[in-house]
Amino acid sequence: MSSATPRQPVRLAVRPAGVPAPAGPYSPGVVVGELLFISGQGPFDETGTVVAGGFDEEVRAAFENLARIAAAAGGDLRNAVRIGGYIKDYDGFARYNEIMREYVGEPLPARTTIPVPTLPISIELDAVVAL
Repeated sequence: MSSATPRQPVRLAVRPAGVPAPAGPYSPGVVVGELLFISGQGPFDETGTVVAGGFDEEVRAAFENLARIAAAAGGDLRNAVRIGGYIKDYDGFARYNEIMREYVGEPLPARTTIPVPTLPISIELDAVVAL
């Protein structure tokens, strides 16, 4: 058996301006190799206030936050390989699908959407983006 220390991957935190500060001990994004892992983003402006206007605007704000983090890492949300969606209820599911297509490219990313009735916002999104 070797007593060599395991190699640690290079992880780079991404903390761009224009997105709300994390609400806990995590980075908005982390780059490892050619992948960017983006933490959950809600419908917040840069001050952490929920955007006004309703469901469509909230979904767009969450996608805009993902896109800002991707851009700060030198990437583009159109290269997302996975999107995770946490939606308060499925009433807006069709609109969520339509709006998502405005932000991602073909081939469409893998995706999971989970209803969370106790979510205090309409939607939260996370993503993995190929850089």
